[in-house]
Amino acid sequence: MSGEEEENAAELKIGDEFLKAKCLMNCEVSLILEHKYEQLRQTSEDPMNQVSQVFEKSLQYVKRFSRYKNPDAVRQVREILSRYQLAEFELCVLGNLCPETVEEAIAMVPSIKTKGRAHDDEAIEKMLNDLSLIKRFE
Repeated sequence: MSGEEEENAAELKIGDEFLKAKCLMNCEVSLILEHKYEQLRQTSEDPMNQVSQVFEKSLQYVKRFSRYKNPDAVRQVREILSRYQLAEFELCVLGNLCPETVEEAIAMVPSIKTKGRAHDDEAIEKMLNDLSLIKRFE
């Protein structure tokens, strides 16, 4: 991104390094940290001795704010959102915050209506309905 352009997430002007970065939803981070915790628990007599305070607090945070707990649901959420050609950070914001209406989704991620992709309200509504079905059956 040149020094002349100002960053603006609403218009998806966030810098190439961030646009190309792989982002994870809280539920994905939770699965990774839980797996690591289980590994530590199995290899140590006292797993809490092996877990740093930062690790523990990070695990608590992502578990608390994860909207999806089941690994299959987590995979389905990423698959559904990936169909809409979202940037990684857009996908993660929508997956983490789970907006219920088109208006909420656009308010949280204004770039889904800009940058040439311009998803119409019906497409956004379908995406949100697909996500709500996963949450309902989890």
